[in-house]
Amino acid sequence: MTVEQIVAQVTSSSSHPNRVTFVQLRDKRLSREQSLHLGKVLRHITAQANVAFVVNDDIQLAALLQADGVHLGQEDESVSVARHVLGNDAIVGVSADCEQQIDVAIAHGADYVGVGPVFATSSKADAGDAIGEYRLRQLVEYTRSRIPVVAIGGIDATNASLCKRAGADGVAVISAIMRNENPQHAAYHLSSIMNAPNVAPLT
Repeated sequence: MTVEQIVAQVTSSSSHPNRVTFVQLRDKRLSREQSLHLGKVLRHITAQANVAFVVNDDIQLAALLQADGVHLGQEDESVSVARHVLGNDAIVGVSADCEQQIDVAIAHGADYVGVGPVFATSSKADAGDAIGEYRLRQLVEYTRSRIPVVAIGGIDATNASLCKRAGADGVAVISAIMRNENPQHAAYHLSSIMNAPNVAPLT
């Protein structure tokens, strides 16, 4: 199954309570031309499904694709540059793994922080050491609800509930959906975990 087919599957059925609600274009192996081609297809699919579409790292590519926003790493351009290029209504997320980085993201007007890697991951070679669910909980508590926290790194159906119990507002995954034999079921299962009510917090 192609990337395009998987994205179409997991974002389909706008009435389904547990579908994917956010898609990020991230593939370091692609050339600029390939990224543009794939991005245009994904932009069309997500627009039809009314699902947010953001581009990883590349503000200019996000602008070319008329994406809803961009996700920035610590080595990327600033939130203010993203706002200048994409507009004030753009979604701008920032990766963070410590209190200082969260403070900077909030001060600069980020819409959310991606915190992790929570667990060991093979999807990103430079991800760094896993911080674990208890460190995730510390960082969620540190934000004091000032900004949404999305848990990233090594997350799948076996550990997503730990992120939920740590207080994360959402989870970002790659392999758990893209390498699953049934991507749609995997997406629905993960979403149902994160949407579950009355989950006991970590102690």
